[in-house]
Amino acid sequence: MSTQNLTHLEAIKKIQELSTKAGICMFCTELEKVPINSRPMTLKEADDSGNLWFISSEASNKNFEIKEDRRVQLFFMNNGDSQYLSVYGIASIYTDQATIEEKWSAMAKPWFEGKDDPNISIIRVEPKESYYWDTKAGKLVTLLSFVAAAITGNKTDNSDGVEGIATI
Repeated sequence: MSTQNLTHLEAIKKIQELSTKAGICMFCTELEKVPINSRPMTLKEADDSGNLWFISSEASNKNFEIKEDRRVQLFFMNNGDSQYLSVYGIASIYTDQATIEEKWSAMAKPWFEGKDDPNISIIRVEPKESYYWDTKAGKLVTLLSFVAAAITGNKTDNSDGVEGIATI
């Protein structure tokens, strides 16, 4: 396994690339509690500053939990390319119409009655610490490497690929 520490701009680019490609994350709140609360959330945008944006209901448990503790953990997976991203960050909730207009997506229509729905909120997650795994081989090769290691007793160097730390 090799580890890379990314510079500010490289970290933003990697977060944008991996989060956008995955599109959906497990959005975790109440990090002090066990088990932590998590739910799948669709990413609206990964902006040029590295912030991750989501559309949410103001009446959701997630929003109430963020109001009590703004720390969140996001887990993105792109199994097709064996890429994984973990983002620890600070969430902020926006309910102003200007932000809603800017971030609105037609994909949110099934949950809201349009942009003027009073329950719409926008969540911005500012990454504080991020880790990613970008394996150097496809799933089949990795699987075969594990099988060969199990049979022969030799170690495989294919288990983690490239692990990186992306601190913005």
